[in-house]
Amino acid sequence: MTPPRVVRLAAFGAIVACVGPAGILSGQDDSTRYANTPPKLAPFREYQSPYLFFFDDRLEHLGPGRDKAPPSGLTEVRLGFVGPIEGSRDARLGTRMLQGATLALEESNAEGGLDGLPFTLIVRNDLGLWGASSNVLVELHDAGVWATMGSIDGANTHIMLRVALKLDMPLVVTADTDPTFTETRIPWAIRVIGDDRQSGYALALQMHDVMGYSRVAVLRENNRYGRVGTAEFKDAMKRLGAPIVLEMRYERGDTTFSAQLDRIRRADPDAVLLWGDAEEAGVVVRRMSEMGMHQAIFGSDRLVSEEFLRIGGRAAEGVVATYPYNPTRADPILGDFNRRYRERFDEEPESFAAHAYDGMKIMIEAVRRAGMNRVRIRDELTGLRSYRGVTGEIILDERWDDVGPIWMAEVRDGRFHFFPSPLE
Repeated sequence: MTPPRVVRLAAFGAIVACVGPAGILSGQDDSTRYANTPPKLAPFREYQSPYLFFFDDRLEHLGPGRDKAPPSGLTEVRLGFVGPIEGSRDARLGTRMLQGATLALEESNAEGGLDGLPFTLIVRNDLGLWGASSNVLVELHDAGVWATMGSIDGANTHIMLRVALKLDMPLVVTADTDPTFTETRIPWAIRVIGDDRQSGYALALQMHDVMGYSRVAVLRENNRYGRVGTAEFKDAMKRLGAPIVLEMRYERGDTTFSAQLDRIRRADPDAVLLWGDAEEAGVVVRRMSEMGMHQAIFGSDRLVSEEFLRIGGRAAEGVVATYPYNPTRADPILGDFNRRYRERFDEEPESFAAHAYDGMKIMIEAVRRAGMNRVRIRDELTGLRSYRGVTGEIILDERWDDVGPIWMAEVRDGRFHFFPSPLE
């Protein structure tokens, strides 16, 4: 006879199997479908519909603070920024993020700030050290910051969110694409960039349904970005009936990749997914070409950069990656932003800059509507359903996650050409 404890555990396992990750199943209609998941990629869709769905309603903040009077004697309105701007491998990305936020703040001040008070950006560096971002957010709170933008690193942004809950600090996230960030049920942050769940779905459908590839290998960075970023892609390929044939990892800064690529070559996949930064990915495609490997190559959005094109050279031709917006679309809002950004910083904007610009504009508009009250600023941010920005239509779901359009980018003649993803 099975002991009662085992029976209870077995029953619990059955419930989990029915619900699946966050209750994603094809039983949901389009209005409540979790994270805009395509019905064919819903887990357990062929077996049973769940009795409970998660994240189909926005979580309320029931705490105090909305009646707190604004302070007197203010001479400026302080907003926070947390990002890797020096002493970090991601400083290049963080600097572009800071530049986009700075441009938005400067333009808002040119429009009069907040009733004549200028907005001031209080900047803190994110070195990527475990737990350090919690101290940084406390510093910003103590410095009188009303809302904060940041960061890029998934682990650090997770920690910031938990501290934000304790400090009543609204967060706007424009660069962390970790799918699990908005699954914390902490109602103090919105994310205004498509996450890696959306990218993973788009890549799986592009490879399997559009291109007909059923044998796919994954080569990824051995860190949280690579591990969490590829998780939804791998699950999606399983649901399409084509689980990946091999997964290999590399350390950030590697330059050879011989052992990994030799294993992949012997596995003989149809296609290879690269998930990591542009520098290593550029070296990988060159090495694959030198080794006579002719598999189709796909990648995450960080490959869409001048660095990847420069390092990969001719070997980058034909690579297809995802991207959270279309920077080449004919849109006067985007065109004007590109011109202003070039004039201000003497370089072309890209995803980190453009999304930071939109995020800072959203934050400033929330502050203008709410006034000097963090809880009310939070209410304005989490009450947002959509926003028309320089990156296009930002659509926030019930987790305050951007489920707007994801784009594909293919290298042709040394340039990225953008086209709609299979999700659209």
